[in-house]
Amino acid sequence: METKLINFSNKGLSGIIIAALTALVAVLPLPAKALTFVTDRTALKGNDLIDWSSLGETNPFKVLPNSFSAKSQRSLSLNVDIPLPQPGVSAPLVFHTLPTPGIATDFASGDYILLTGAKFNPPLDGNAGPLSITFDKPVKSAGTQLAVAFELNPYKAFVSAFDDANQELGTFSLDAVSSLALDNSAVFLGVSSDIANIKRLVFSSSVANRPFGINKLSITAVPEPSFTFGLIALGAVTLKRKLNRIK
Repeated sequence: METKLINFSNKGLSGIIIAALTALVAVLPLPAKALTFVTDRTALKGNDLIDWSSLGETNPFKVLPNSFSAKSQRSLSLNVDIPLPQPGVSAPLVFHTLPTPGIATDFASGDYILLTGAKFNPPLDGNAGPLSITFDKPVKSAGTQLAVAFELNPYKAFVSAFDDANQELGTFSLDAVSSLALDNSAVFLGVSSDIANIKRLVFSSSVANRPFGINKLSITAVPEPSFTFGLIALGAVTLKRKLNRIK
């Protein structure tokens, strides 16, 4: 009787494990692939970021190509693409926004700003973008603050998200007004998904022929595998090995 019980348990163990794991998965919330608009950096709950100061010294500007690569603090690679400028408009720039005699904006004082490119002689226009950021690996969420330069009238700021098949996941906008107050009032445009399917973000504004800038990009990378799920799997494998030795 005892031997039959052990054999039965051993032979049926795989089925029991599968059933247990299936039950566990069944009670877990299934990803709905819903995209959420996030307008506050704290609410994004990022676990990674890229500060544009990482691209090199600004004195007062760091001039960049229209397409370049960068890495986040946790070594996530990404590519930035900005259309080629019109004649007389600068290449993309990074600068340190500071009080006079520095360059004032409506970002926080001390932020490093990635600017699409500007013409610094009247008329004060520039490269209107869009600015695209493509991640080496899809992420769950990402966002940054955005402000249009040389623009005193209200405008709309946009963010669009795409998956790795270049399918649009959603587009969102916020009303905005720029200033030189250095008060961190630049609007935050972020997107968050139930799963890590955000491959590319595209930022733009409703203002033609005006450059815009973004500050540091907050990112939520793919979370580590569940510790609880790992313990269940490890325990199941250990139990199966023990029963195999008994057989």
